[in-house]
Amino acid sequence: MKNASEAQLNKALGLISLAKKAGKISGGAFQVEQSVKSGKARLVLIAGDTSERSLKHYKDMCTFYEVELECISDMETLGHSVGTEFRSALSVNDEGFAKALLKQIRSKDMGGSSIDGKKNQ
Repeated sequence: MKNASEAQLNKALGLISLAKKAGKISGGAFQVEQSVKSGKARLVLIAGDTSERSLKHYKDMCTFYEVELECISDMETLGHSVGTEFRSALSVNDEGFAKALLKQIRSKDMGGSSIDGKKNQ
């Protein structure tokens, strides 16, 4: 039997997969950066096992361009949700998918964490 946080994570990963099929996801460092800088990105998702250097880069970029940034799962799980082996970052380029994902990630049952490592309330 799955616990609440695992079920919530699976829902979030399902939303990511659906957004990918709808063409609303950019994956990979260069594409994510281009989406953020061009104003298309509404949310950037970072894998929990991303390097500190990459984390700082995405955090600084998202702060400057005022894009939401959240940490979710690990590179392997994030990659599998979009049909690749590994992915350290994704950008969600649709407001509706971004809001739904933020709601899912920040829910108390999932115990989502902000990029600063603090638990979301």
